Amino acid sequence: MKQWWKEAVVYQIYPRSFNDSNGDGIGDIQGITEKMSYLAELGIDVIWLSPVYDSPNDDNGYDIRDYRAIMDEFGTMQDFDAMLEEAHRYGIKIMMDLVVNHSSDEHQWFIESRSSKESLYRDYYIWKKGKDGQPPTNWGAFFGGSAWQYDEASDEYYLHLFSKKQPDLNWESETLRREVYDLMTYWLDKGVDGFRMDVINMISKDPSYPDGQTQGTGYGDGTPFFFNGPRIHEFMQEMNREVLSKYDTITVGEMPGVSVEEAKLYTGEDRNELNMVFHFEHVDVGNGSFGKWNPTDWKLTELKTIFSRWQEGLEEEGWNSLYWSNHDQPRAISRFGNDSPEYRVRSGKMLATLLHLLKGTPYIYQGEEFGMTNVAFDSIDQYRDIETLNAYRDYTSKGLLTHDEIFRGIHERGRDNSRTPVQWSNEAHGGFTTGTPWIEVNPNYVDINAEAARKDPESLFHYYRQLIALRKANPLVVYGKYELLLPEDEAVYAFTRSFEGETWLVLCNFSGDTQQRDLPYDVKERVIGNMEPIEPFTLRPYEAQVYKL
Repeated sequence: MKQWWKEAVVYQIYPRSFNDSNGDGIGDIQGITEKMSYLAELGIDVIWLSPVYDSPNDDNGYDIRDYRAIMDEFGTMQDFDAMLEEAHRYGIKIMMDLVVNHSSDEHQWFIESRSSKESLYRDYYIWKKGKDGQPPTNWGAFFGGSAWQYDEASDEYYLHLFSKKQPDLNWESETLRREVYDLMTYWLDKGVDGFRMDVINMISKDPSYPDGQTQGTGYGDGTPFFFNGPRIHEFMQEMNREVLSKYDTITVGEMPGVSVEEAKLYTGEDRNELNMVFHFEHVDVGNGSFGKWNPTDWKLTELKTIFSRWQEGLEEEGWNSLYWSNHDQPRAISRFGNDSPEYRVRSGKMLATLLHLLKGTPYIYQGEEFGMTNVAFDSIDQYRDIETLNAYRDYTSKGLLTHDEIFRGIHERGRDNSRTPVQWSNEAHGGFTTGTPWIEVNPNYVDINAEAARKDPESLFHYYRQLIALRKANPLVVYGKYELLLPEDEAVYAFTRSFEGETWLVLCNFSGDTQQRDLPYDVKERVIGNMEPIEPFTLRPYEAQVYKL
């Protein structure tokens, strides 16, 4: 079924690092408004806005103190309203980040909940008695340590799957759920166009709270008891019924550990839950024994298997979201391409070709459109990300990884790779701020920046514009059926897209060598590519070609 959100291209803004309008070193809402014409030039349809709500910033805004207020560092509600109006003037929709698995421990609900066992807000959060002087379960938190924090006053523990300043909300409470639906309605009535929902598949917990299998860190793995929990679909359908069904929205759920079969339940058109989900399978390739902190080599066939399973699995029901990078992932070119000066732009175009020619709604992360890369800071003091800082402390102090080993992981896969400020120009601090940036700018801003890319007709920026225009002009790009070719090939990713009697062939060379393949096709014309082809089916290093058959 045709839908506008299937045809859209989404651009993610991480406000703290996007554009600083007032020189305090922190990106802000007026900074986004200033760049709206740039985003319109790129051709995107929707901005996914990472959280701008009032927050003490333990996890950079994903710990919300007040869901109806704007963070002081980002500006005012007046600034937000002006930004929303400017976006809509350009025909750009705004998708807010909805963080309702947990709140900040400074939220009024939690302050009240903690004040007394008799508080009306007590069951807004998950409080449990300890077991034999230990936490209620052995679960570890995603940011290190136990997932439970002891509260001396009540002699109980509260659950926090992330930081101890991010207590989990108790979705078993109908009153709490009403509060969430009310705040969603507040933003939709204000004119926002939808929600990206943070770790939304974790809101339903197994009520028996069993211990998890012990991991290398010494804590138990609780994920089987809160990923896609027992009441999750009931909660999502209730949310849809009470709020989403009353508006024309775009919704995507961030869902670690979600399978294709579960995604069909979340995104099937007759299910009345969400439009699409973010899964993590492709960004987990190359994980080592400690996940991303000790990465290993990965194979192209792994990537093909994952993409193809999702493409084929959601062909008839559900819908894919397509992304290489976001605020929690490293830079796409450094992760999946080749960020050397020789191949950075070419491999960036190749990765963009692949992603935007798959079936699903593509997401661009800020700076990806002109080829920003990972950063390699020398000192742990240059990093700001709570996950990175905690991992460094935990793995080195326990002797699990050496300084050099975990720094390799941080350089390749740490979250601050995508959080260094957007490089707008070759001016000081990449034109991001006139002050001192909250995190250092990648020193390669002198060569890699939006201004230089916009001036160069052969740049990655203009290639992204071409890909977006191709999507707008060709229903095949949105609705065409996907079929994988050369499944065992470790260098070339090849597939076709077919729609209403038309077929396109997509060829992407992931290797640093020229690749020639014999394919049983007659080429009618070239659709797009990152180089002038020598001949069909011969691909130079990191070359991408798309042909009509």
